Amino acid sequence: MWTHYEPLHAVTYFHPRARAAYEAAGLRGYWRGYFAGRAAPLGPTGPAPVIAAFYNFAPQMVSRALPAVWELATPDQALRARLTGAVQALAELTYELPERHLVEAADLLEAATDGLGTAGRVLGAANAGLPRGEYPLARLWQAATTLREHRGDGHVAALVAADLDPVETLAWRVAVDMPAANLLGRGWSEQDWSQARDRLTVRGWLDAEGKPTERGRTSFQAIEDATDLAATRPWLTLGPERAHRLRELLDPIARAAHTVIPPDSPIGLPPLAS
Repeated sequence: MWTHYEPLHAVTYFHPRARAAYEAAGLRGYWRGYFAGRAAPLGPTGPAPVIAAFYNFAPQMVSRALPAVWELATPDQALRARLTGAVQALAELTYELPERHLVEAADLLEAATDGLGTAGRVLGAANAGLPRGEYPLARLWQAATTLREHRGDGHVAALVAADLDPVETLAWRVAVDMPAANLLGRGWSEQDWSQARDRLTVRGWLDAEGKPTERGRTSFQAIEDATDLAATRPWLTLGPERAHRLRELLDPIARAAHTVIPPDSPIGLPPLAS
C-alpha cells in the first residue's frame, strides 16, 4: 500500500507546479518550500521539533530554515500553497481518469486514515488534524500525506529503538542502494559522514571496504519489519477487500506520479510492478 499512496504525496517535492505554488506564497528556493510546507501542520514552530520529527536533516540546516520561513509565509499560507501545488500537479497527471474513480479512491483512502492511531506520531497526528479537502484530489493528497507521515513516524521510532542515528541511517542507505549525491543535501559535513561510516563498521554493519555485511542487512531488515508492523492498523481497519480495491484505484494515479519522481530519489520508492 505504501508504494501506491506515497507517490501521490511525493508530487509535492518533484512537480514544477508544486514548486511554483510555494514560490507564489513567497517561499523561494526548494528547501524553504520543503521545510515550511512539511512543518506547517505543527504551527509556527522553531527548529527543535522539526529536527526531531524529520530525523535525517542536520540540525544546522533546519535551523537556517526555521523559524525564518514564517517571516515569508505563515503556516496557514504554507498549507494552502502545498495543497494548491499538489492538487494542480495531480490534476495534470490524472486528467484522463473519471471523477467517480477519484471520488471512490478518496473515500477509501480517507477510510484508511480513520483507522490511524496517532499516539506517539507527531507528524501523522498533525496532518490527521487538518481539515479534509472539499474536492477529490485535495482529499486524496491529504489522506496520502497523513498516511505517509504516520508511517514515517513509525519508521523514526524503529530507528531510535535500534539506536541508529540520523547520519548513520543515511550512510547505511548509501552503502546499500542510494547514490550519495541524493543524500548529501541533508546538511551533514564530510566529517559527519566519515564518522558515521566508522561507527557502522565498528558495529559490524559495514565491512572494511564499506560494503554492507549480512549482520547489517539482517539488523536493518528488522527495522523495516517494525516499520511495516507499526503501519498495518489502517489496512486492518479497512479490511482486505476494500484495501485491494483501493490499490486498484490508486495504481494508475501512482503510475502517473512516478513519471515526475526520479527513479533514484531520496524517498527510495521502488518501481511499481507491471
